[in-house]
Amino acid sequence: MDKFIVSARKYRPQNFSTVVGQAHITTTLKNAITNNQLAHAFLFTGPRGVGKTTCARILAKTINCENQTKDGEACNVCQSCVSFDAGSSMNIHELDAASNNSVDDIRNLVEQVRFAPQAGKYKVYIVDEVHMLSSAAFNAFLKTLEEPPPYAIFILATTEKHKILPTILSRCQIFDFKRITNADTVEHLQEICDKEEIKAEKTALHIIAQKSEGCMRDSLSILDKIVSFTNGQLTYSNTLEHLNILDEDYYFKLLNYMQQQQLADAMLLFDEINAKGFEGDTLIEGFAEFCRNVLVSKDARAAILLQVADDFKEKYVEAAQKINAAWLIAALNLLNDAEVNYKQARNKRLHVELAIIKLTHLSQAIELSTADSGVIKKN
Repeated sequence: MDKFIVSARKYRPQNFSTVVGQAHITTTLKNAITNNQLAHAFLFTGPRGVGKTTCARILAKTINCENQTKDGEACNVCQSCVSFDAGSSMNIHELDAASNNSVDDIRNLVEQVRFAPQAGKYKVYIVDEVHMLSSAAFNAFLKTLEEPPPYAIFILATTEKHKILPTILSRCQIFDFKRITNADTVEHLQEICDKEEIKAEKTALHIIAQKSEGCMRDSLSILDKIVSFTNGQLTYSNTLEHLNILDEDYYFKLLNYMQQQQLADAMLLFDEINAKGFEGDTLIEGFAEFCRNVLVSKDARAAILLQVADDFKEKYVEAAQKINAAWLIAALNLLNDAEVNYKQARNKRLHVELAIIKLTHLSQAIELSTADSGVIKKN
């Protein structure tokens, strides 16, 4: 039986062209390689799981490739590329600064820099989580980082750029990685599902992309979990169940009850949601985001701003036409207050029920405040 490899490692990009959602960075790096304008020190910064270490490894492999392509990509077949992929290359050195953050660790690295590579053009030093280095370690690194030998290239990677000394920042070429969009994440997940012969609904992949919040590694980990849970059959319902996310149909029902001022139905629906194991703050946060989406959908052109599956956009636009914008804005204010005060509430169920009661009778309050006798100040 073959050993299982998680998708985040199995499908880690091996070329710049396969990196997802960072075209502004990969294009710059390929052009720098093609035009022979490589800096001696790079700083890759951005959120977790968006491709910083991956791009650092691809850069290290590409600049040592013996048969680079015309557009600055590694060939993946020469001796240097093969040894790199096998993890036996002597031209790349990775240091985890989270666990090797002392002055001695940096001094050892600086000592290694003095020796020229025995094969290949460059020795590449990747320092991950560089913000974890101590101030003394940073200072020990300064001189080497400013004037390294011509064969040495440093790539520093961090999620917290603000913790790095300005003297280090000024010596590096800085690349800001961005969060990967939901559309790019869904497309990449679909490609993997096709390769692995996994049946996945588009709406299920959208839910995974939303849950990962722009982190590709998280989305691949979630995909692996749900594939194990569902035995390779990803549907919208079983994905919601596994990720413990409230179905949007509940929000559409709740909104309808509030518009019709059917308090009993709204309270019974909350009881049903609570019985399924969802906490009150989950409902408040989810319903606030839902109301925001409905408000945005008041103008159909703005529906592209919704981070939901295409099937749901039409439902949002349809619901938005039936609801007063004033009600939605007032509801968002109420939900925001309820969310802020939720942690302090001693009876959390009552706190959520009070919010539902206020929202159900919100239409009456708005009607009173815009009565013919003039604007009445009313909470």
